[in-house]
Amino acid sequence: MKVGIDMGTVSGGKSAMLDIEELLATRLLVQGNSGSGKSHLLRRLLEQSSQWVQQVIIDPEGDFVTLADKYGHVVVDGERTEGELVGIATRVRQHRVSCVLSLEGLDVENQMRAAGWFLNGLFDADRDYWYPVLVVVDEAQMFAPAVGGEVSDEARKLSLGAMTNLMCRGRKRGLAGVIATQRLAKLAKNVAAEASNFLMGRTFLDIDMARAADLLGMERRQAEMFRDLSRGSFVALGPALSRRPLNVTIGNVETSARSSSPKLMPLPGQAPEVDVEDLILTPTEEDLTRPVMRRAPPTPKPATDILAELARAEPAASEPQPRQASLDLDPSEREDKLDLALSEVLSQPGATFRPDAELYQDFLVRARIRRIPGPPLPLADFRRRLAIVRSGVDEETAGSEQWASALELARRVTDDLQGVFLLLAKAAIQGEACPPDASIARVYGTHSARRARRFLSYFEEQGLVVVHTAHGGGRIAAFPDLDCETAPGNPDAADVAQAAE
Repeated sequence: MKVGIDMGTVSGGKSAMLDIEELLATRLLVQGNSGSGKSHLLRRLLEQSSQWVQQVIIDPEGDFVTLADKYGHVVVDGERTEGELVGIATRVRQHRVSCVLSLEGLDVENQMRAAGWFLNGLFDADRDYWYPVLVVVDEAQMFAPAVGGEVSDEARKLSLGAMTNLMCRGRKRGLAGVIATQRLAKLAKNVAAEASNFLMGRTFLDIDMARAADLLGMERRQAEMFRDLSRGSFVALGPALSRRPLNVTIGNVETSARSSSPKLMPLPGQAPEVDVEDLILTPTEEDLTRPVMRRAPPTPKPATDILAELARAEPAASEPQPRQASLDLDPSEREDKLDLALSEVLSQPGATFRPDAELYQDFLVRARIRRIPGPPLPLADFRRRLAIVRSGVDEETAGSEQWASALELARRVTDDLQGVFLLLAKAAIQGEACPPDASIARVYGTHSARRARRFLSYFEEQGLVVVHTAHGGGRIAAFPDLDCETAPGNPDAADVAQAAE
């Protein structure tokens, strides 16, 4: 069935029609500087096609959540674990429900991880559920960067791989990518090259104008026209749009974003008796009681690589001979030194809520200071040690067969959740009360009790834990594979370890 949707008007007042069926087979790339009308274009496309095709929107700014009220899209909070997002993505494809993955509030690195997990969940769905889906990714240059930035290499590879799968291999799985970017030069070329339809809006940088002209098959001297486009005007080309470049003015939309472009407003007037300086500089009662929230600075990726390379480097030939003695450490002594370096890292103020990558850099520095020989500990092994330490297990329990089984079971969950799983397993093996939500959240590195409860649900979905309530009240976590369970515990109790800090 051929379905055309009205995207707006072309010169002469005719409707600009977009063939949805052709779009599903050939994909779409939208480009334009901030304020050119990209989000408005995407909203028009989503509104006009909502009754014809299932839609999934990757929304880094939370602009498209307003589609839920009028068109029934389910809003998915991106602040979830890998298992949760993959499970939701799978069910989205099974039940053919349109949704918006809202990544608002997450930092760039976590946005990339959440988008990568969700897109991979859509991509890996069973063949029985390969129904057509329009997958719209706003700010695509963030999720498919042309070069590495200040995010970890692991997050960049995850996100870029998911975007590549969407645009290069998604068609056979029913996934039709619609990607929008402010800068073509910042978007990975292998992702952009897979689109056969283009809507190019206003842009000013020479490199972006040149790439836009190349994609549209125009001569370089014609690229200057992209500077003259008005807001909401785009040059369209592609089998779903037009066989020749065509100027399109995008039509009106029925919903709107929660944010809007800034408008000029007069400054408020102040009464003559008001001391403006005193009004601004004197704190209110609310200011005095509000907790100070400071966002940790992003960790530059190259730092980890440099530290690792320094740790791998052999001593210079001119170094004094006594420094070579440290290379003859016994393996058990080396393990003890690694454990000591890790304990020093975790003893620093605020270490509980610092990112693993930042702790890892600190650990590499301390390992070099202690001249621990051998290759640097890989990040995955560091996280494994970190999870064991955060569980609070004692030496006697750590030597038991049950704990060895718990360590094997922990490999079935993602690296970031192994500490939480081992915390619960340790409590069950020792017959302690089930840890409260606050303790679970601390081990994960968050203050959110809501997320802590979601971790338990995730473990249950994986068949690792059975959570139930005791007759007298209190939560119990049972481990069928370990043949043990925790004592009843109050989920709302305070975290003793955090209070001690």
